[in-house]
Amino acid sequence: MRPKISQARRLVVKVGSALVTNNGAGLAIEFLAELARQITQLRESGHEVLLVSSGAIAAGMQRLGWANRPHAMHELQAAAAVGQMGLVQAYETCFTQYGLKTAQILLTHEDLADRLRYLNARSTLTTLLGLGVVPIINENDTVVTDEIRFGDNDTLGALVANLVEAEVLLILTDQAGLYTADPRKDSTATLITEHRADDPALEAMAGGAGSRIGKGGMLTKVRAAQRAARSGAHTLIASGREADVLPRLALGEALGTLLLAGATPLVARKQWLADHLQLAGSLILDEGAVKALASGRSLLPIGVTAVEGDFERGEAVACRTADGREIARGLVNYSSPEARRIMRKPSGEIEAILGYIEEAELIHRDNLVLL
Repeated sequence: MRPKISQARRLVVKVGSALVTNNGAGLAIEFLAELARQITQLRESGHEVLLVSSGAIAAGMQRLGWANRPHAMHELQAAAAVGQMGLVQAYETCFTQYGLKTAQILLTHEDLADRLRYLNARSTLTTLLGLGVVPIINENDTVVTDEIRFGDNDTLGALVANLVEAEVLLILTDQAGLYTADPRKDSTATLITEHRADDPALEAMAGGAGSRIGKGGMLTKVRAAQRAARSGAHTLIASGREADVLPRLALGEALGTLLLAGATPLVARKQWLADHLQLAGSLILDEGAVKALASGRSLLPIGVTAVEGDFERGEAVACRTADGREIARGLVNYSSPEARRIMRKPSGEIEAILGYIEEAELIHRDNLVLL
């Protein structure tokens, strides 16, 4: 019995391309209908459910007669545009059978990186849940570029869980869960039933690429669990082909792999900062600045030894140690040219150097999150 799961009020369910498209053979209508039935059962049990669904590109590939996932961005976008039509229509038909309304939500990283758009997305999703609607969420593959994409829907599922403060992220895949090694290659591999999401050893166990249909693999699911854990969400990785998997998981049955979040979730604003996937630049810190940040203090210009990248005031940047390890990120008070001029200088000299002073700190502790 897993009481943390059975007591959860809000759940994010993520389903992968292999399940949605029957390993690329076309939309798996029977699976989608069964998924709709199970989500209906969850809602009748008092759970709020958001669905993050892969499958648009894979469905488009099938409609276009492509056997392998293309690499060119314009071809991926074309496949997504073709496939999204059929995917949404299929979901709408399946959920209507159970009297549930659905809403299509297409997101890009820019929607979550911009604070106002982030809050608007959160408001829209929570309003839909209040209206009894099931949000069906996907990355907006038809317009996204390599530089601003989430990368995979496991990551998107974790970001949505953080966005709406869900208690649980359920990742349905074509495997029983996370194993100690790849069970397709190692006969001694055993299923991990429960573990802490923040254990770095998990990434070594989960190594490997995605399928020819989808982009994610078990490694992306582990990293998604680590990201979801920042807001206190537990992650369950289980087989979507297991009978009644969602109701059984929601009742606390020990299926799949449960990756537990730590005890202290980040507050909402710092969670938003931590969720930035693309950063505008980096600040390299000396040992004194590293210790200052670890003790909860702001970042002052004097502790910065180098400025990398080209950024404007207010953009998100990484704070790195001398060996390149990211220890924090935050919203910077000065542009990159200004930061280069005032780095290694006391705050009292900022006005004399720049001719004005916005803030005494390069990054204020209220706009900074430790990683």
